[in-house]
Amino acid sequence: MLKNGEISSSELTKASMERLKSIEPKLDSFLSITEELAMSQAKAVDEKRASGEALSDIAGIPMAIKDNICTKGIKTTCASKMLENFVPPYNATVVDRLFDKGAVLVGKTNLDEFAMGGSTENSAFKPTRNPWDTSRVPGGSSGGSAASVAGRQVFYALGSDTGGSVREPASFTGIVGLKPTYGRISRYGLVAFGSSLDQIGIFTRDVEDCAMVLAHMAGKDRMDGTSVDVPVPDYAGELAGDVKGMKVGVPKELLGEGINPDVKNAIVAALEKLKEQGVEWEEISMPNLKYSIETYYIIAPCEASSNLARYDGIRYGFRTGDFETLEELYKRTRSEGFGEEVKRRIMIGTYALSAGYYDAYYKKALKVRTLIKNDFMNAYDKYDAIITPTAPNTAYKLGEKIGDPLSMYMEDLCTIPVNMAGLPGLSIPCGLDSNGMPIGMQIIGKHFDEAGILRLAKAYEDVSGYKNIKADI
Repeated sequence: MLKNGEISSSELTKASMERLKSIEPKLDSFLSITEELAMSQAKAVDEKRASGEALSDIAGIPMAIKDNICTKGIKTTCASKMLENFVPPYNATVVDRLFDKGAVLVGKTNLDEFAMGGSTENSAFKPTRNPWDTSRVPGGSSGGSAASVAGRQVFYALGSDTGGSVREPASFTGIVGLKPTYGRISRYGLVAFGSSLDQIGIFTRDVEDCAMVLAHMAGKDRMDGTSVDVPVPDYAGELAGDVKGMKVGVPKELLGEGINPDVKNAIVAALEKLKEQGVEWEEISMPNLKYSIETYYIIAPCEASSNLARYDGIRYGFRTGDFETLEELYKRTRSEGFGEEVKRRIMIGTYALSAGYYDAYYKKALKVRTLIKNDFMNAYDKYDAIITPTAPNTAYKLGEKIGDPLSMYMEDLCTIPVNMAGLPGLSIPCGLDSNGMPIGMQIIGKHFDEAGILRLAKAYEDVSGYKNIKADI
């Protein structure tokens, strides 16, 4: 419609803003709304289009960004009291790349504080609600971004994924969520949680949109030493490739005990749909996946403990007003500025890194991480992709698990191994449970084979009946 002149970007952005405001009181997806910036960006795209300038396929389309990705001149709070008034002096690389292609930013979305949590109930400011049922969580930590796309407030959104924080909320809200290969997208400007695990990801309503957005974000960045210089394919152009003859492995360890029967049935039905298109699948064993949760909850808190040491009341961010000594300043600033879940992970990580425990916990966890990665590498000797549920359950009620952190951690059972191995993973809707809540299927690819998993996802999406399923809100 934009290309054909049936609608202007300004009209589209205005409509998006009206939709955003009308349902925002029900969802609480956003921490800040950037209406003035959005309208100015939309106007600039309209002027370029009117002058005949060649534009990208995302030019003039409204989007949202998780509030742990830096935006110049716009607050980036990480949903924490610690950074409540922090305004970055620079953009994250992904933000600059999207802005260069004509993206329109309507706001920054809510999250679990410093991206630590699985429900977006750990935000220091407010919980976000699931558009399918506002008594339920949208998943986390990128719940605000997921809800904004599922609630049709924006057309796509960025999130971050350290242990499943894009894929799990995508599953809970019935949309597409992609975590690219570690190194595919620059982390420059993403506020660090677990630096060896973090990766910026994408939420969209369908696979084609995801492919288009990824192409504009991917690629080597000199500002990020962990980004990798590998070719960026035409992801959208490769979606139509044939999937006949592709081989898929399904780990029995992630389709048995602990998986909700509705979820298991939906995954098996989805696999049979793929089989009809010529995809071969079989159950396999990846024995070290069962150690993923324990391994992650040593490595990620250790990295968080190190990364969050900078928030001390001295350099920037929140500072307590009640102290007499330097030690009191540190203690009270961090006690008052961080929420319970962040404190819990800092304490776990600091303990595991302390003298006498480093070898017993952190070093051993790194060795187990290698075993988990080897399980994937061995599987990819024979299979083109791995398929699992995205999450063992569907969206649960607000408040149901907030007092039981271990129960909430278990919701990352299927997603964590992907981060441990640095692989690309994508969640796509594949069914509804007995309560009418969305179920997600996770497709895991070889390193830098985003094109392969997107093509497989598109093949399923085309025959599934779950493309662009809508929350009734």
